[in-house]
Amino acid sequence: MTRSIRPDAVLVQAVIAGALSFAHLHDLAEAAGQTGWKAWAYPISVDLLLVAAWRRLRTARRDRAAWTWFVIALAASLGANIATAGLLDLDAVPAWLRILVAGWPALAFLGGTLLVHAPTVDHATPAPAVASEEPAPVEVETIRDEPPAPAPAPEPASVPELPAAQPASAVNAPAVPPALVDHARKVATDHRARTGTDIDTATLRARLGIPEDLAGAIAAQLA
Repeated sequence: MTRSIRPDAVLVQAVIAGALSFAHLHDLAEAAGQTGWKAWAYPISVDLLLVAAWRRLRTARRDRAAWTWFVIALAASLGANIATAGLLDLDAVPAWLRILVAGWPALAFLGGTLLVHAPTVDHATPAPAVASEEPAPVEVETIRDEPPAPAPAPEPASVPELPAAQPASAVNAPAVPPALVDHARKVATDHRARTGTDIDTATLRARLGIPEDLAGAIAAQLA
């Protein structure tokens, strides 16, 4: 069974637009002093950079670098179309345009290299694996009709040693990281150098932005 070939209006329009843009880029490069095969290489370079940026945007919509190089390539293509529409005298191309055309190959190579070798950042965070906890098997011993074993002689119970009582302030004091103590010591030194007096707990709390109990614990260590 043969498949009928139907013309696609969008495809035909894309071919026409590509051919015209290709010709305009060639004419502009040739007018800027790039003759022979070099004038034909410029349209290929612009189109390849445009395609590379578009392929990058298909996988990373929010990639700013891909959008930047896509706009640069599109501006080069549209600029050639506008310049060759009679707005620019191709027989007297300005010096800045000659410099831009001469530097385009290096710019296009840089953009293509960055687009190809830039890593794609995956913002999806894998869900942590939840370990299934299964109850340990319980061994059931068989009860047999045997005479009970004689009870062993009771051993004197050992009295555990009670830890020494700690003051309530040491028990309730929060743990202070050493790095925070060092930073607080620098703040206290600076306060003493500026005011001539030791820093109080309220000022230390305001300077560090920490809770009151933590500021008290740090002030106790700085005393």
